[in-house]
Amino acid sequence: MRTGRALLPLVAWPLACGVALAQTPQPAGTAPAGGAAAAPYVMTMGDMMNTLIQPRHNKLGLAGKAENWALAAYAATEIRQAFAGIVKAQPKFSGMPVGELVDVAINPPLKALDAAIKQQDAAQFAKAYDQLTQGCNACHMELNHPYVVIKAPDASSFPNQDFSPKR
Repeated sequence: MRTGRALLPLVAWPLACGVALAQTPQPAGTAPAGGAAAAPYVMTMGDMMNTLIQPRHNKLGLAGKAENWALAAYAATEIRQAFAGIVKAQPKFSGMPVGELVDVAINPPLKALDAAIKQQDAAQFAKAYDQLTQGCNACHMELNHPYVVIKAPDASSFPNQDFSPKR
């Protein structure tokens, strides 16, 4: 079996790019050899929205538009899980409870999307997806970010993914 050789590029690539896969814990009060201790990067709300939510919103819309119901169901689960992670990572943003904002603005349209996906109803999906998008924008308005306007994707930003259903 050649598993070790097959995994070598997967391990070597991050190291070549300067990304550590794991760090050896340092004793308290000491710095790693060669310099000061590095502070861990903490993602901002913008980071989490741009890396976790926006791509999933995009993929959900593209999957529904293609009537790929299996992919749409998967994308809905992914966006729901991403929001759950964000609520845990940052329970408050700008003094507002993130979980409550998600409950009001995001969860009802996601339930409607689930129903549309289950029924494989493209018109119902489009309506629920629009409600989800409006929920995103309402949340942005509530948090004094009216300049962050989300819309349904015009085209795929994922040229390496086929959104057509596989039957």
